[in-house]
Amino acid sequence: MRSIVTTLGIGLCLVLTGTRLAADEPAPFTGQTSQWNGFVKHDFEVDGRKVLVVTPEKAAPGRPWLWHGEFFGHKPAPDIALLKQGFHIAYMNVPDLFGSPRAVAHWNEFYRVLTETHGLSRKPALVGLSRGGLYCYNWAIANPDKVACLYGDAPVCDFKSWPGGKPKGQGVGPGSAAEWAKLLKAHGFADDAAAFAYPGNPVDSLAVLAKAKVPLLHVYGDADEVVPWEENTGKIAERYKALGGEIVLIAKQRSEVTPGFGVRVGDRVEFFQQVGVVAVVLDRLAPLVPRRRGTVHLAVPKTAPAITFSITLKPGSTRTSWKVRPTPAREISR
Repeated sequence: MRSIVTTLGIGLCLVLTGTRLAADEPAPFTGQTSQWNGFVKHDFEVDGRKVLVVTPEKAAPGRPWLWHGEFFGHKPAPDIALLKQGFHIAYMNVPDLFGSPRAVAHWNEFYRVLTETHGLSRKPALVGLSRGGLYCYNWAIANPDKVACLYGDAPVCDFKSWPGGKPKGQGVGPGSAAEWAKLLKAHGFADDAAAFAYPGNPVDSLAVLAKAKVPLLHVYGDADEVVPWEENTGKIAERYKALGGEIVLIAKQRSEVTPGFGVRVGDRVEFFQQVGVVAVVLDRLAPLVPRRRGTVHLAVPKTAPAITFSITLKPGSTRTSWKVRPTPAREISR
């Protein structure tokens, strides 16, 4: 057993100092191993689907991890940087399911295995690149209490926009007839009308994420024709802010934004580190704080200099009140 100070890697020189966490030793990853950019990649199966996990040389405190919705390995520099910081990287191969309930069910089982068997943090950071946005958002919406943050890289946030688009009278983009047919099958829609009436697209289901205070970061190109930003990122930003949610937008002006090119590596790494550390701290302290009294003030000066937060438990109460103050939402053009 290790003290909270050791487990979290930050000084808790307050009432919790010296308290020990009851956690089983995580099981090692199995399956076929190979090298991936200098790190060990494990390929195995969960719920009948191929999955992979890339492990760091030494896991960071709390065992944080990044979860890709689609296109693992595309422009891997941020993944490599985070692996060097002790993050795990995970991906589940569920192609052509478009974030449907079936995809979410597979993801639920992968999450269970990674957190319960392998001891990864209960709040991963999600990466939704292009159509991967549908997977990440729909899983997050179904599990808002299990998400540290969500990064969208030119993400699809409404399947009516893509693969629907102009051919289906649902947007200005070109869409894709072949992908639309796959989407109907994945969701079990009887026809186009059933798909158009579906209320479960990310743009329509943000309230639970805002209530859970899940931080969002999107990069988009204002000239993106395939995944028009106004129909995807634009709607997410407008509606999430109206719900009181925090979102950072990084715009590439006059750019179509090839996914993966949209934002500097350092920006993505900093975002994941900041919200990831907060999520891990809250996750670890949740079962412990109710036994104490008073207010705990925590700061993460090295990993997340822009974030401070406090945990308050009213005397005589068994309920915990959380206050989290992340970096203020901002819009950045580069």
